[in-house]
Amino acid sequence: MSKRYDNSAPLENSEEIYQDAFEARGIKKVRQFGTAKLRHPTALERTNLERVGHVWKVGDRFFKLAHKYYGDSAYWWVIAWYNKKPTESHVELGEVIKVPLPLYRVLEYLRYE
Repeated sequence: MSKRYDNSAPLENSEEIYQDAFEARGIKKVRQFGTAKLRHPTALERTNLERVGHVWKVGDRFFKLAHKYYGDSAYWWVIAWYNKKPTESHVELGEVIKVPLPLYRVLEYLRYE
């Protein structure tokens, strides 16, 4: 299964605006990943997914749900992406979060724009 950045080529950033920060860290450039733009599964694709509802409560985190349902907290972003909630602060207490399953199929449906 792929991780979040497996399909992204790293970029090398040596922009002049960051030179002071680079010098302070003793480096000349940084490697970073661009932000991927992902489309959601189609209606037909969603019918092939199971969605487990989880009522958001105090202490919940996407990485904890990913560990529970996927066995790997690194897939927290799948749950955030599927629910269109970029961070936990975008989720309100009592809101139902959908965890799409199975993970391998969800990852197949990811499409980069």
